[in-house]
Amino acid sequence: MLRAELQVHGDIPPNLRHGIFSAPRSYPAWVRLAGPGPDSPPDIEDVGVLSIGIKVMQVPGPKLLDDERFTQDFTGISTPTFTTPNIVENAKLQAAVLRRTPLFYFINPFDSHLLDGIMQGLWARTQSSPLQTGYWSCVPYLLGEGQAVQYAFRPRSRETSAIPGLPKRPNDNYLREAMIQTLAERAVDFDVFVQVQTDPHRMPIENASVRWPERLSTPIRIATLHFPAQQFASSAQLAFAGQLSINPWHCLAEHRPLGNLNRARLAIYKTLSALRQSMNGTPHVEPTGDEVFE
Repeated sequence: MLRAELQVHGDIPPNLRHGIFSAPRSYPAWVRLAGPGPDSPPDIEDVGVLSIGIKVMQVPGPKLLDDERFTQDFTGISTPTFTTPNIVENAKLQAAVLRRTPLFYFINPFDSHLLDGIMQGLWARTQSSPLQTGYWSCVPYLLGEGQAVQYAFRPRSRETSAIPGLPKRPNDNYLREAMIQTLAERAVDFDVFVQVQTDPHRMPIENASVRWPERLSTPIRIATLHFPAQQFASSAQLAFAGQLSINPWHCLAEHRPLGNLNRARLAIYKTLSALRQSMNGTPHVEPTGDEVFE
């Protein structure tokens, strides 16, 4: 869990000036960087796809979820398309994961999802650091009235560090260690992009396995996600992360999540968060951005 600042730019095109992007301003944020879940194996065994959860704070106005009053959440993963096209197919994949046969979901000759598997294979890779890869929302969101968008978060630096220990096995938490080393020395910036839907067929709302072509709509840089140099490895800060619930429905109406996967997240994320916090004894907390840890 990293401390960050979302800096909204002042040169945003008028059609994108909605919600928290309506005017130039800086917001405090907490950012959770993680693997794909649900298990927590050593990094090298679960490193193909990483995830980002951004909780922007001090956001005024009524929200679509009433369990938090001043937050706006964004989520993404390190591939530009989602693993499955919709919630029905995602349920099939989760069932296959429980049976320990996820590969069969993609190559089942009677219900093939080979193209989805190829897309994930093209983008999933052994990561060097969560601060050195881009993240995509993969699913669409409203931005203003009648305008669908997707988000992307890309590191401004093109630096790629070596994976420690190769060809031997890296430390179990080498991704976390890479972030500790980087942020102890310097700040890191991510550019925040918005891509507007311009073709409802080529850029669908309900199929998250289709990549929106950039030739049809060039992503526009609208903000900076700034990570100051910091120390974040304390046990208190890690425990604080367990008290947070990141859900894209923590949002202003101008940022309403769209599509069947997002509609399912409304119930799934709330249920999973409540279960996790109940089992761990970590009651839900709405952060303010003023938290301080040793």
